[in-house]
Amino acid sequence: MMNAMHPALRKLDLNLLPVFEAVFRHRSVKQAADELFMSTSALSHALSRLRAAFNDPLFYREGHRMCPTVYASELAPAIASSLAALNQQLSPRPAFDPSASDYCFQIAITDYTAFCIFPGLIKEIERSAPGVRFELRYLPHSPALNELLAGEVDLALGFSVPDEVTHPDLEAIDWFEDEYVVISHPRRTGLTLEDYLAARHLVVTPWNERQGILDLQLERLGHTRQVTMKTPSMLSGPFIVAQSDLLMAMPRFAATRLAQAAGVALFTLPFTVPPFEVKIYSHLRSGKREATDWLKQVLRRLVR
Repeated sequence: MMNAMHPALRKLDLNLLPVFEAVFRHRSVKQAADELFMSTSALSHALSRLRAAFNDPLFYREGHRMCPTVYASELAPAIASSLAALNQQLSPRPAFDPSASDYCFQIAITDYTAFCIFPGLIKEIERSAPGVRFELRYLPHSPALNELLAGEVDLALGFSVPDEVTHPDLEAIDWFEDEYVVISHPRRTGLTLEDYLAARHLVVTPWNERQGILDLQLERLGHTRQVTMKTPSMLSGPFIVAQSDLLMAMPRFAATRLAQAAGVALFTLPFTVPPFEVKIYSHLRSGKREATDWLKQVLRRLVR
């Protein structure tokens, strides 16, 4: 395929192109040779090979100057821009310096992970990396496999889910754990399993899933609950609960912070559910690996 697609390149030693560009720019064999750390005889030999490859004199001497032919003048802009682009792309990446960086991280989040982490994260970033920016987008599903593999997001912050799809190019870091509690209208004074099963419920389904984790656990215990409302947003739930008889299960971290603002009561979940894990997902071969490694260190430090 290479030979069929690039017949002109196949005939040319690409190492000769810097010679052409230097002679064109300096109009001098000696100055071009000095810049390229070549002898004048080696550069003259390279120039002869260029002339043979292009079937054109390329340069002719007028006094002490090497003047380009019309064809050389036509070639020069394309060769110069191509060499500059290659040099830029092939140069080693500079080390990531958070204090001087203005990199914009693309982060896939849920309401919960944004609510838990970003107030503290922004406080930390303002101190240590004031130029760093963030664009948050809702996690379309966990672990945002396609978006991470395509490079559309740098990190995904989300729950591990049953039968989670894994991929050899993804890294999943155990970040922190939380547990479910139940919130209700403040007139409720207690919550038994019978109370829970008799009540109507508001359920958060961030990915429009058919069943939540609690429903799966209740099913294993031989119970079901009456789901009156499903919503993808955790943050609206407490305020709906405060104005209704609905119950809502939510992570303790968020519930304790929202309870006072929404005016709801908080109760222990009246059946056993294992703590849920929140993970940091990233691409193992991301082009921004150094930057994402730094951010993961900051995130892990915050939850300690």
